[in-house]
Amino acid sequence: MLEKKNFNSPDETKKPAEKMKVEVVTVGGLAFQRVTAEPGWQWSKHLKPVVKTESCEKHHLIYVISGKVHTRMNDGKEEEFGPGDVGVVPPGHDGWTAGNEPAIWLEIPH
Repeated sequence: MLEKKNFNSPDETKKPAEKMKVEVVTVGGLAFQRVTAEPGWQWSKHLKPVVKTESCEKHHLIYVISGKVHTRMNDGKEEEFGPGDVGVVPPGHDGWTAGNEPAIWLEIPH
């Protein structure tokens, strides 16, 4: 079945924490999320109190549209993702917006 949706009219918009917005569109049974994290956003400051785990335990598959997002694994390894970068971030990490512009990325939850 041919199907088209647009993030300008998402199926769902969530605001799981301060400085963060998640817009969701589902096509072909697959959900895509556009995540916007404002400058100053950090998982450990804004989402840790909500999810009540020591670090983020989600597995992320991301494509960065604009801005930069920095990730630090529990073992200390760090990586910064910028526009055009595609990455996998396994469970057990902290992440934050790097710089003075919002970080915007697409994510396929699984």
